[in-house]
Amino acid sequence: MLQLKTVTENKINEYEVVVGLEVHAQLLTRTKAFSSDTNEYGNLPNSNTNAVSLGHPGTLPVLNEKSIEYAVRLGLAVNADIRQHNEFARKNYFYADLPKGYQITQDTTPICNNGFVTIKKEDGTEKKIALTRIHMEEDSGKSIHDLSPFDTMIDLNRAGVPLLEIVSEPEMRSGDDAYQYLTEVRKLVRYLEICDGNMEEGSLRCDANISVRKRGSSKFGTRVEVKNLNSIRNVKRAIDYEFVRQVELIEMGGEVKKTTLTFNATTGETSIMRVKEEADDYRYFPEPDLQPYLVTKEYIENIRSTMPPLPSELYAKYKQLGLSDYDASVLTDDKSFALYFEDILNYTTDAKSAANWMMGEVKGYLNEQATEISKFPIDAKRLAALINMVANGQMGRTMASQQLFTLMIGSTDSPEALAERHGLVQVGGEDELAGWIQQSMDAYPDKVAEYRGGKKGILGLFMGEVMRLSGGKADPKKTNSMIREALDNE
Repeated sequence: MLQLKTVTENKINEYEVVVGLEVHAQLLTRTKAFSSDTNEYGNLPNSNTNAVSLGHPGTLPVLNEKSIEYAVRLGLAVNADIRQHNEFARKNYFYADLPKGYQITQDTTPICNNGFVTIKKEDGTEKKIALTRIHMEEDSGKSIHDLSPFDTMIDLNRAGVPLLEIVSEPEMRSGDDAYQYLTEVRKLVRYLEICDGNMEEGSLRCDANISVRKRGSSKFGTRVEVKNLNSIRNVKRAIDYEFVRQVELIEMGGEVKKTTLTFNATTGETSIMRVKEEADDYRYFPEPDLQPYLVTKEYIENIRSTMPPLPSELYAKYKQLGLSDYDASVLTDDKSFALYFEDILNYTTDAKSAANWMMGEVKGYLNEQATEISKFPIDAKRLAALINMVANGQMGRTMASQQLFTLMIGSTDSPEALAERHGLVQVGGEDELAGWIQQSMDAYPDKVAEYRGGKKGILGLFMGEVMRLSGGKADPKKTNSMIREALDNE
């Protein structure tokens, strides 16, 4: 909670915040939404442009059908109703970074209605956040204000890039709810491979609609819109700030006005950009240069058949395999990481050990090398073989982790071959183990007497001595049992 200035925390707690989010996801298509310009981030300013995206007279838009496919994918993932008859509209407004003077979007016929995104709250319970709509549109260019003290620079590379706008119902009741929702949306578009979700590059942006009301009231307060939030953390910060600001304003006898705000990440405060536009201000009318697009049931089912596993499905699967909530959450956080784990499960039935290796040695290596799972040098089949060697008693967990795993990093050989070559195969033969156990007992006769006198805690001394004599190759479980038996037999 922010530091309160004019009202008490008890007074703040009489209110609740009401939040709905509008998320704009740039699609990973090769070209733009309605032209053949390249859709690629990081190119020289104004190099991804042509006559269509620059709005030259006489040019006509042509729909990029890949954006339809991506919209249907997302609609299926959130259980939305997918519209078959789709039309486009012109949303008219003048910005320097929108050369045509209007934006092609969907007004009355969004491609998806309804659906939901499930979030996990801090107390572990789940909450479904309903969606109002998902519609297709094109992005505007980018205004750059910090390169010149006198001029605003315009980069039109982004103008015309295909977007999906995901509009939620106002069902979030805290900044934490919004944080979790946006995290799930980003994870979902990455799993579907329709958007890279990089908020720092602007490929996923968020506008937050925020109002407050007395707890128990069903009537919504006047909402404000905070535009272009560029990180999940800043979405939460903006909501937390606005909640306190609006309550303080109301309690002081003021009135919340319908405005569009911007958020300053440095100060943590919002400020007014302009008075909020209404739909009538945009003068929507049907786009005359684009035919309606029909999405058939057969088309939808074809896309459904190619859908990747979704994070919620994998999470449920891992819970059924006996993994903890934490394990399942970490494993499904990144699609590539989850699919690598899925591949491991094709070669081992020990899901818990596999999860431990993934979140321990594998994640540790990736963090140390600052790399991704796609560049991890041990394929899933070889790592599963290592896991199975430990499970089958061919090798101790410590030796596998500290020695064999490192050898596998620098080799393409199987773990069995590497273990044999480097003398790492675990010894489980009773004759060899009995010999080492006897040597350890002969070396410490006084400790043997202490053990037999009731000091059972020194068992570890003999275990350590056997592991030293065996070069770490003794089967720990079998060794422990045989040491107890030898010491107990006077």
